[in-house]
Amino acid sequence: MPDPAAARDAAEEASALSHPAVAPDASAAYGEHPDQVVDFYAPRDGRDRAPLVVLLHGGAWRAPYDRQHVTPFADFLARRGFAVANVEYRRGASLPQQRGGEGGGPVAGRWPETFDDVAAAMDALPELARTALPQADPRRTVLTGHSAGGHLALWAAARHVLPAGSPWRLPAEPQLRGVVALAPIADLARAAELDVCGGAVHQLLGGEQEFEARAGCADPAVLLPTGIATTVVQGREDTVVPQAVAESFVDAAAKAGETVGFTLLADIGHFPLIDPAADACAVVAEEIAQLAW
Repeated sequence: MPDPAAARDAAEEASALSHPAVAPDASAAYGEHPDQVVDFYAPRDGRDRAPLVVLLHGGAWRAPYDRQHVTPFADFLARRGFAVANVEYRRGASLPQQRGGEGGGPVAGRWPETFDDVAAAMDALPELARTALPQADPRRTVLTGHSAGGHLALWAAARHVLPAGSPWRLPAEPQLRGVVALAPIADLARAAELDVCGGAVHQLLGGEQEFEARAGCADPAVLLPTGIATTVVQGREDTVVPQAVAESFVDAAAKAGETVGFTLLADIGHFPLIDPAADACAVVAEEIAQLAW
C-alpha cells in the first residue's frame, strides 16, 4: 500500500528542486579552496542599503548537495527586497577516518573544515559584501539556513559562547539582527538518537567515537544562551528532520533562560520552506523581514 507521507515528501522535494538555478549578480572567494565562495544577489527592487540575508544551504553536510539548489530561494528573497549572500562550504569527505556511512554513500561534513569555512565566511562577509554588493547593509544581517544549513546558521550565531580555546570562538557577540533557522538540525544529540539523515550527525563530527568530545563545540543546543534573536520555522509533517529535533532545541534554550521563536506550519514537510512556489516560503520571508527591517 502506498505511503501517503512518502508520496507527499517526494512531491515536495521534486517541487523545491524543479526550479532552474539562478545565476548570482556577483561572487567572491573567502579562501583558496573552490568551495570557499559566496554568491551575491542584489535586491530586485533596486533599493540601496538593503538588509543582508546570509544563506547556508542544507543537504546533510554531504558533498552532492551544494548551494545551487537554494539559488531559486536566494532569488526569491532578493525579489522581496533583500540583499542575499549564498555561502558555499566544504562538505562530505573522502578521508578514510570519516567514512561512517553504510554502503559507501557520501559522508556528511568534514571535521574541522566545514566549521572552518563557515567561521571564515562569516568573518569575511562584511568586507566581501561592501566590495561585491554595495547595496547590502552588513549592519542589518540576518542568518538563515535550511536543514543542515540551519544547524550551521545557529552555530555561527553562537561562536561567542564556544568553549575557551576553540579556534572558532569570537571575543564578542556577532553583529547580527538574528537567525531564522529552517527545519534545522538544531540539537545534534537528539538528531543522532533519531538517526536523522542516516547517521549524518556522527559523520559530521568525525565518527561516533568523537561525538562526546566534539559536540560541545558543534551542537547549538549546548551553546546557549546566545543573546541573539532566534526563530525556528518547522513543518509539522517534516519526516527528514522531525519536529522533535526543533522542539528539543527550543526546550534547551528555555532551560538556559532564552526564548526562541517557534513557528510550526501545518501540513508542511521539509522542502516547502525553500520552495519559491510554496506558501511556506512567503512565511519564511516574513520571519526574516521581522528581524531585518
